[in-house]
Amino acid sequence: MALDGVFLSKLVTELKAANECHIDKIYQPSRDALALFMRKKGFSKWLYMSLSSGSARVNFTEEKPDTLETPPMFCMLVRKYFSAAKLKDVYQSGLERVLTFCFEAHNEMGDTVDLKIVCELIGNSSNIILLDQNSKVIDAARRSDIENSTRIIAPGAIYEYPAPQNKTDILNESNESAANEILKAKDKSLSEAIVCTFEGISPLFARETAFKANCIDIAVKDLSYEKALKAVEILRDGIIGKNSAVIIYSPDKTPMDFCHTDVSQYGENYTKKYFCSLSDLLDEFYAEKENGVRIKRMSADVQKTVKNALARASKRLNIRKADLEKSKEREHLRIYGELIKANLHRIKNGDTSITVQNFYDENLSEITIKLDPAIPAQKAAAKYFKDYKKACVAEQTLASLIKEDETEIDYLQSVTENLERCKTVKDISLIKEELADQKYIRQNTKSKQKKATMQFDEYTSPQGFKVVVGKNNLQNDYITTKLASKGDTWFHTKGIHGSHVIVFNGGSELSDETIEFAAKLAAKNSKGRNSSNVPVDYTSVKFVKKPSGAKPGMVIYTTNKTVFVTAEENI
Repeated sequence: MALDGVFLSKLVTELKAANECHIDKIYQPSRDALALFMRKKGFSKWLYMSLSSGSARVNFTEEKPDTLETPPMFCMLVRKYFSAAKLKDVYQSGLERVLTFCFEAHNEMGDTVDLKIVCELIGNSSNIILLDQNSKVIDAARRSDIENSTRIIAPGAIYEYPAPQNKTDILNESNESAANEILKAKDKSLSEAIVCTFEGISPLFARETAFKANCIDIAVKDLSYEKALKAVEILRDGIIGKNSAVIIYSPDKTPMDFCHTDVSQYGENYTKKYFCSLSDLLDEFYAEKENGVRIKRMSADVQKTVKNALARASKRLNIRKADLEKSKEREHLRIYGELIKANLHRIKNGDTSITVQNFYDENLSEITIKLDPAIPAQKAAAKYFKDYKKACVAEQTLASLIKEDETEIDYLQSVTENLERCKTVKDISLIKEELADQKYIRQNTKSKQKKATMQFDEYTSPQGFKVVVGKNNLQNDYITTKLASKGDTWFHTKGIHGSHVIVFNGGSELSDETIEFAAKLAAKNSKGRNSSNVPVDYTSVKFVKKPSGAKPGMVIYTTNKTVFVTAEENI
C-alpha cells in the first residue's frame, strides 16, 4: 500500500490540528490498535493508531472505536501516564515512517513532564512505544526479543529510532543532483530506481511518476538526462504540491490502493474516489477490512463454544433417538415375564434358560428365554416386568428429551447464523450476553461493565413506516415482545433462521410495496439471503406469542400469510 513517508509527511500537517488538545479518553480497540480521544475548544476527534499487518496507520476518525471487554495492560499503562495529557507537537523523522507525538503531562507528584508516543509504521515491525521525559521506554505494544534484536524495545531501555535507510532525501537535493542519482541505477526501470534511490517513496507513487513522465517501460540505462530531470520535477511536485488524495477501486469495486496525489496509470475499468482529508481516506480504505478481521478474531471463541455445544447436543440427540427405538421393542419383555410365571414349576435353581410354548403366538411356537442362575424364577419374571415398565416410561421421557434437544439445536443454529451477520464488536457482545444467560459460557462476575446497548438496524418503508430489524435473538425478542404494539406487523423467513422484522404501522393497512420491502429485509437478514424465492411469513404482532421458557428468539404465530421474495443486498 502507498502509506509511504511522503504520505505521512502530508498527514502530519493534518495531525498537527490536534496540538493543544487534551487526551479525554483512551481505548484499545484490539491488541494491535490504540485510540485517543483528543479534545479542545472547537475540536474533538479520535486519534487512531493501528499496528495491524497490512493496515498499519495513524489517522483521525469520527467514529467511536469499539473496545475490548477487559482493557489490556498496555491500555491501562497508557491511561496511567497519558490521561489528560496535552499534545504539544507531532513530527516525522525525515521521510521515514515514524511519527512522534509529544505530550505535556503531570506525574504522580503533580510535576509537569514531557512524554512521547512513537508510532513506527514499518510493516510487520510496526509498534507503539511510550517514552518518558528521559527518552526511556515506559513500555511498548510489542516488546523486542532482547537476545535476537539489535534494537532493544523494553521498559527501562533508552529509545533509539530505527536506523535510517541508505537513501537520499529528495527535499534536500537539487533537481539536477537528484536526476544524476537516478541515472546511477542503470540496471533498473525508472520506477524501481526512484524507490531504491529516494527516501519515503512507495512503488505506486514511483510508477505514477514514471507514467506521467512517459517513461513507464523505459530502463534507466536508456533514459536521457532530460527525461530523468523531468521525472524528478514531477516527483517533487507530487511531494510538495497540493494534495489530491484518491482511492483506486478495482473492476469488482473493491479498494485496491490509495495515494496522496492523483493516479492515472490504471485503465478505464478502475474507478477513483477523491478525499479532502487523508484521514478520511485511510478511514474508508481500511474500515471494512480491519473491522472484518477484528470481528472474526473476537467471534472465534464464541463460534467455538457454539460449535462444541452443537456437537454435544447432536450426539445426545442421536443416542436418545437410538434409545427410543430400542424402547419401542419392549413387548417381548412382558411376554417373557408372563411365560416365566406360567412355567415356574418347570424352572429349577441354577437354570440358565427355559424353552416354553409361547401361548401369545397363534401357532404356539416354542421360545427360549434366558435366565439368571443366581436369582429365583419368581424374581426373574419380576425383573422382566420391571424392564418392561422402564421401557414404557423411557418412551415417554425420551420423546420429551428429544424435543428439547431438537429445540436446543435449532436455537444454536440460529446463534450461528447471527454470528455470521455480526458487523460490530457490540453485536458480538450481545450474543455473548445471550449465551451467558443460557449458561453456555461463564458470566464474568468480576467485570462491572454495562450490558451492551441494543442498536437495531432501522429503515423506512415506501409508506413512510419505521421498520426495525433484530440482529440477534435478544434483539428479536425485544422488538417483538417489548417494542412492537399489537397493531404492528411481524415478518420472518418461513422455516429458515433469521431476524425478526417489525413494521410499525399501528394497524394501518400495508401496501404491496411495503410488504415486499419488509419481506426482502427478512430474507436479506436470514440464512436464505443467497437464495431466490425465499418464503417469508407475516402477521400482526398480536398473533405472535413467546411460549413460557422458550429459548431467546423462539416464538409461535398464527393467522399468517406468506410471500416469496429474493433478497437484495442494497435494499
